[in-house]
Amino acid sequence: MKQILILLALVFFFACSKKETEPVSLFNGVDFTGWHIDVPAMDNNDTVPSPFIVRNGMLVSLAEPQGHIITDKVYSNYRLEVQYRFAGEPGNCGVILHASTPRLLYDMFPKSIEAQLMHENAGDFWCIREDIKVDNMEARRGDPAKWGTSEGMLRRIVNLTDGSENAVGEWNKMVVECLDREIKVWVNDDLVNHGYGCTASEGQIALQAEGSEVEFRKVTLQPIEKLSE
Repeated sequence: MKQILILLALVFFFACSKKETEPVSLFNGVDFTGWHIDVPAMDNNDTVPSPFIVRNGMLVSLAEPQGHIITDKVYSNYRLEVQYRFAGEPGNCGVILHASTPRLLYDMFPKSIEAQLMHENAGDFWCIREDIKVDNMEARRGDPAKWGTSEGMLRRIVNLTDGSENAVGEWNKMVVECLDREIKVWVNDDLVNHGYGCTASEGQIALQAEGSEVEFRKVTLQPIEKLSE
C-alpha cells in the first residue's frame, strides 16, 4: 500500500510540474496587429515594399528585402507552433526566439536564438549574440576555439535528424518549447533539437524575410506556467 501511495504521489508531482493554458493565435489572419516590421531597407525609402504581407488569411514572408516581423510583446515559458511551407523555390527563413536588441548582428538580426527553417536544415540553432548548449556540442558545432555568437564565429548548431521535413510545397509543423533556459524543437513531431543553459530566457518572437517566400498558416503560442517546487 505504501508503494502505491508513493507511486501516486510521483505521478501527481510530474503531472503538476507544468501548468498549461490554451494556445492563442499570434496572427489574426487580417493584419499585423501585435507585430512590427523591422527591415533596414525600408528605413529611409518609402517606396520600398514590405516583405511581409497578408494573403488568403496567411502571413507571408516574400524574402526580399530582408528583415524581420517581430511581436510587440515579450514572452517566456511557452510552446510556439508554426505551420509553414515554401510557396515556390525552397530556401532560407527562420523563427527567432528570445529576441531583444535589434540589428545587433550584420546590422539586421536581433539578439536572439534562431530556430532554422531553411530547407533540409529545419531545427538547426543559430546563435545571434545569445548562446545555448547542446549534447555532443563539438560534433555539432565544430572547433570549440571558433565558437561564438558574433560575425565570423561558429554560430550554427546542427539539428539531430535528417528527413523530418515534408516535400517542398507541403505543409510543415514546427513546435518550439521554451521553458526557463531550455529550448526544444520538433519538426513534424520529430524532436530535432534540444538546447539548455541558454543565455536568455525571454524575449520577443520574430519571423524572417531571408532567402525564399514562405507562407505561415498558423502561428500560435501556448503559455506554460512552471509551478514552484
